[in-house]
Amino acid sequence: MSGIAGMNIKMAIYGESHGRSIGVVLDGLPPGLQIDEEEIAREMARRAPGQNALSTARKEQDAVSIESGFFNGFTTGTPLCARIANSDQHSKDYSILADKMRPGHADYAGRVHYQGFNDYRGGGHFSGRITAPLVFAGAVAKQALAQQGIVVGAHILQIQDVQEKRFDSLGVTDAELQQLASKSFAVLDDAVGEVMQQRILQAKAELNSVGGVIEAMALHLPVGIGAPFFDSVESRLSQALFSVPAVKGVEFGDGFGFAALTGAEANDAMHYVDGRVECLTNHNGGITGGLTNGMPLVLRVAIKPTPSIARKQKTVSLKEQKDTTLTIVGRHDPCIVQRAVPVIEAVIAWTLWDLLLEAKKWEK
Repeated sequence: MSGIAGMNIKMAIYGESHGRSIGVVLDGLPPGLQIDEEEIAREMARRAPGQNALSTARKEQDAVSIESGFFNGFTTGTPLCARIANSDQHSKDYSILADKMRPGHADYAGRVHYQGFNDYRGGGHFSGRITAPLVFAGAVAKQALAQQGIVVGAHILQIQDVQEKRFDSLGVTDAELQQLASKSFAVLDDAVGEVMQQRILQAKAELNSVGGVIEAMALHLPVGIGAPFFDSVESRLSQALFSVPAVKGVEFGDGFGFAALTGAEANDAMHYVDGRVECLTNHNGGITGGLTNGMPLVLRVAIKPTPSIARKQKTVSLKEQKDTTLTIVGRHDPCIVQRAVPVIEAVIAWTLWDLLLEAKKWEK
């Protein structure tokens, strides 16, 4: 089923944008994992809506209520259920969408798929609102990875045509990666970030939206995690990343840039450093043959512009079976990239933790 993911630890998400709540059930967590609830709250706050002019005006605290599987600060080993209440719905804003389909959204395809029984308010189960449970799962995974010295972080590489520098593919410090999480707009260069934010506000003023690119990195992964072919690190991460609404492209290392290189340029030459094998370059983004190779894992995801814009657009009326126009009302992000950063980190952390647990089976 599409709402369940994972091999060794399983995640089941539920909810609709304007339902009573959204949430997640995590099954297979090891008992005795200490969870810092304050750290989870900080991660949830990074994605929460209504914090500034760059995001939707919808006000949701995204406070998590852990219903089961957690006792005295530790996981019990039984299913962990986390519930997030929806408290600021304006469902009347979406009544017209029972008939008129929003361009760029899943309204039409979802109606056909669910035979007209889908909850269309705010996109229902297709809404980016459902990424809040992903952030919770990722916050748990980050704490598990941290106990093994693994750090996951990301920054906003691009908004429309405004771009900052990429990560150093050979790695950054743990502190530099972790510091990004404390920023309200996660960029390496704050001056470039200001230009990006102005571009978002300009799109908002023009009743439009913009997209962008998020670059992520994971440090200190052991060598040999993953598998060839269908369960490669790229395969598993890509599946998880494409599960995030609005993600339309994923590349690892130099990605599409490989097309312009020769083999001599693309290959990552190796050498010994204090008895460890390391690469002199990291064009492959820390993955070769579907396995981690000890270098930093580097990937980028493309996020499309928010499809809900306040401009008049061409669409169809299913009731009248004819062409019509639609002007979308309601509260929407002029750009979702900045709020998607913790979501991307979350699905990477969750997937890497699952892959690490799979690798431990081979160690026995």
